[in-house]
Amino acid sequence: MDFSVKKLASDAGVFFTRAVQFTEEKLGQAEKTELDAHFENLLARADTTKNWTEKIFRQTEVLLQPNPSARIEEFLYEKLDRKIPSRATNGELLGQYMLEAATDFGPGTPYGSTLIKVGECQRRLGGAEREFMQTASVAFLGPLRNFLEGDWRTISKERRLLENRRLDLDACKTRLKKAKAAEAKAALWSEEVDKAEQELRVAQTEFDRQGEVTRLLLEGIGSTHVNHLRCLHEFVEAQAVYYAQCHQYMEDLQKELGRFQNIFAVNTSFGSPSAGSPGADALRVEEVKPPPAGTRKAKVLYDYDAADTSELSLLADELITVYTVPGMDPDWLVGEKGNQKGKVPVTYLELLS
Repeated sequence: MDFSVKKLASDAGVFFTRAVQFTEEKLGQAEKTELDAHFENLLARADTTKNWTEKIFRQTEVLLQPNPSARIEEFLYEKLDRKIPSRATNGELLGQYMLEAATDFGPGTPYGSTLIKVGECQRRLGGAEREFMQTASVAFLGPLRNFLEGDWRTISKERRLLENRRLDLDACKTRLKKAKAAEAKAALWSEEVDKAEQELRVAQTEFDRQGEVTRLLLEGIGSTHVNHLRCLHEFVEAQAVYYAQCHQYMEDLQKELGRFQNIFAVNTSFGSPSAGSPGADALRVEEVKPPPAGTRKAKVLYDYDAADTSELSLLADELITVYTVPGMDPDWLVGEKGNQKGKVPVTYLELLS
């Protein structure tokens, strides 16, 4: 207990001495040991590295996980050394909703079947995003975090120790100066001068030793830059792979949807035109003759139930012959299969020839 009290008193005395020295320096009442220009440059480079690494790290976190609540949750799991729960990406969620909607609307309808194709594409995009996030987190975000939480903390700790050693050194210089000034007035103070000189030698040795330790750590910032440069290349490569995958998925989807001609012009009623429309004239399909050179083959994309006797019911994937006649609604064709004939909607067909 005695020892603890003495140590506490000693630490308090050291702290007070440093505080006095720091205050007098700020007021211009005490001299301050300056570091050499090379050391100051190392300190400036280290501070710049820390500041920009911190900003890049935070913004990369936002890029990989835009949801602030999710970022906080992941941070807490990391601090507790617990596994971060798997979370579906926004693309995967959107794809899942589209697939579920297609089930309700009917996978055989134009809208339902298109929802399935787009939903599957969104799920693939979400999966690619997940892979990119994992790769970027390991290859880029992790090393930046390791520097800030590891190397930089060590550098900061040694810099604080160096500053304390400098304050101790300058306090010793101040005491020696005062002792010599008093010695000039009375020879009785010579013992105090010897003591002050001894304390100054010890303080100078400790300052020099701490300065060398700190210098070596600061010079290691160069290696940090090299490591971060390599990680940056890996981050760019991961992004390039991710965006290439997304581009390929979207190209494939566009080609697939491009097969459905006029798919965005589908009438919401999915039936024949109402009375009075251009396609609802008194055309009697059974009397229509195909033009000599105007027939084409078409593949049926979706099932279609005829709304009346003038229309032709269709089954997906079957092949029919189609043609048009003057005055007919451009969204409709005359279709024939076997001995059956009737109007069919263009949006349900893929024209082959």
